[in-house]
Amino acid sequence: MSTAEQNPRLVWKGATAESTAKAPEIIGRIHFPDRLLGWIIPVSVLLGWELFARLGALPPNWLPAPTVIGKTIYQLAVSGDLLRHARITTARVTVGFLLGASAGTLLGGLTGFLPLSRKLLDPSLQALRSVPSIAWVPLFLLWLGIQETSKVALISVGALFPVYLNLSVAMRHIDHKLLEVGRLYRLNSFQMVRRLILPAVLPEYIVGLRSGLGLAWMFVVAAELLGASSGIGYLMVDGEMTGRASIILASVILFAILGKVTDWGMSAIGRKLLGHRAR
Repeated sequence: MSTAEQNPRLVWKGATAESTAKAPEIIGRIHFPDRLLGWIIPVSVLLGWELFARLGALPPNWLPAPTVIGKTIYQLAVSGDLLRHARITTARVTVGFLLGASAGTLLGGLTGFLPLSRKLLDPSLQALRSVPSIAWVPLFLLWLGIQETSKVALISVGALFPVYLNLSVAMRHIDHKLLEVGRLYRLNSFQMVRRLILPAVLPEYIVGLRSGLGLAWMFVVAAELLGASSGIGYLMVDGEMTGRASIILASVILFAILGKVTDWGMSAIGRKLLGHRAR
């Protein structure tokens, strides 16, 4: 009789030890892509939301099921309203962001590079930065009317301050030894900015652009909630006036999707500009 037959416990222990030794290898082979980790929470929330809505735990007139909202978005797409409203809102955000980011870049460069400009402009800009977005609405409506100009101006204000603040602070924190190297090589002001200052502040500047873009999407909601006859914000108002929660939630989801897509594009541009410094 063999040893294994004499003592079956040895066989069980050996099998257990062998499987235990292989377990880390099997676990190590399981690889979940990092880009999919961000989908775990949204998908779980949607599944739970759909389940509770189907069971009747959520009032359909307050919080309809995700499938109902998806059907609403599909109907808007088929009718052509989705593309029309999304195009108008995106155009407003694009123009407002470009104007605000340009002004923020100019002011941030001045206050970061010239101490006198910082002493003159920074206190006033910091005070204006604290004004809530909704406080600008009646003033712009009074000055510019209810046409596109007032909406673009409001979006520009939202995009201006993050770009200004990030660029101004980044320029003030540049290592002075770096500037001394530029003076040692007798670089003029333009060469100093292009070769030394701009590469040094680029990471913070891109963060400011992404923050400004995010605020531009937030400010366009305030702009379209008051006095707009088109755009995704107008859809939200229409859903509120007619008591259709699916329209309101569909508008929120559209804002989230468009904001995420534009932020992804800005992030991709930043990674390309940063090159090996991008993480």
